[in-house]
Amino acid sequence: MASTSGSEPTHPVVFTTQTPYPLPSQKFMIPASWKRYQLSQLVNKALSLPKPIPFEFLVRGEILRGTLAEWCTEHGVGEEETLEIEYFESVVPPQRMSSLPHEDWVSSISCQLPGYFLTASYDGALRIFDYSQKLVQSIPAHQAAATSACIVPSSTPESVLIASASHDLTARLTRVDLSSSNAEQQAPHAETVASLHLHTAPLSSVAASQTHILTSSWDGLIGLFDVNIPETDEVPLDAADGAVENRKKRRKIATEDGEAAQPRPKRKAPAAVLKSHTARVSRVVFGRGADSKNAYSCGMDSTVRTWDVENGVCTSTITAANKPFLDLALTVSGNSALAASTDRTVSQYDLRAATTSTTTPSVASLMHPATPSCVAAAAPPSDSSSAVNAAAAEHQLVTGAYDGVVRLWDLRSTKSAVASFKAFEGREGGKKILSVDWARGMVGVGGEGGVEVWKVGEGERGLSS
Repeated sequence: MASTSGSEPTHPVVFTTQTPYPLPSQKFMIPASWKRYQLSQLVNKALSLPKPIPFEFLVRGEILRGTLAEWCTEHGVGEEETLEIEYFESVVPPQRMSSLPHEDWVSSISCQLPGYFLTASYDGALRIFDYSQKLVQSIPAHQAAATSACIVPSSTPESVLIASASHDLTARLTRVDLSSSNAEQQAPHAETVASLHLHTAPLSSVAASQTHILTSSWDGLIGLFDVNIPETDEVPLDAADGAVENRKKRRKIATEDGEAAQPRPKRKAPAAVLKSHTARVSRVVFGRGADSKNAYSCGMDSTVRTWDVENGVCTSTITAANKPFLDLALTVSGNSALAASTDRTVSQYDLRAATTSTTTPSVASLMHPATPSCVAAAAPPSDSSSAVNAAAAEHQLVTGAYDGVVRLWDLRSTKSAVASFKAFEGREGGKKILSVDWARGMVGVGGEGGVEVWKVGEGERGLSS
């Protein structure tokens, strides 16, 4: 048994970890007055690490915030009872890296395209920025506020297909050729190639797999579209639409040479319509990995629903009590749904747990002082050697709220956020956050103040500060 010197009270502890830095299996007698810092020093010394690594410590699913003695007193644990403590690498305090200027509110931010950020704004435009904060392309895709945008996974770095949704009652597919984006004084070619028609109310979100697009709307419907661009319209123009489209035909879309006119996008019809929600649908997402044949949605009817996309049916429903949901994300494994609600919580639900009860209990609930408007889970590690990082990422998420604060959470300890930061500080006007995304160690934040990018965890280099 390893022991520490000193006459003060001690407590028996066994350490475990999922990190690449395991300690030999043994019992330590730890001074009861020790906190996280001293425990981290002990682990580093025992491992003889060439460079110190800060660690956090989980005691029975709760991050240790005070001393061991305080934790044991609060939980009624006697001094002879051995504690199993799991340690994992601390999150480096978030650092603001860049700001991407917008004149209007930003409703959607995506960090999923390597080397670029994609935004959708209330002015109806989609914008692409590179990591140097340069505006690569601005695309006037919609005639009303754009509410959501994402990259279609089948895209290549040279030809990117963007799906976007809007209050103009349509979703759009826009193709951008980024192969010329590095050429001096030359903007990449962008063309809106299809408009997706189904909904009779504003669209709230859009999601994409390699083969299909999902749209959600305030009309309570979810549309399923394939990604193929038809040669002719699948939805006919009505008289009003025809007049608008004819005016657009006569209007030149400015390009670098000022000569080319953009052809009218082809009008696509849905392959299927998913009906089950009884109120506005706030968000729809595809399942992760092998589960991509399923989709998941949440809405103002206080439900999270699972869909068999191929057959167009709702296969299960999670019903909450008085929780109108605003946003939805899946954990890395795809086994849990994270749903943000107007009751100032983000709830975790086990998607594998079938229930016959009227109300489905949540696995965990993250309390917020203001309404959480958006949630993003950590993206799966891109390299196959990151199994340990994937295990850690399964528990991590970020939330954005109407108080302008982004919070980083670990689902193993839900009493309080691991870290937080205030976005858009020093900006005049509102501070509400409307969108967050997390990939490659970067958290993009969109809202009333435009866009900010923060470093959270380890990721890619190359951003200007």
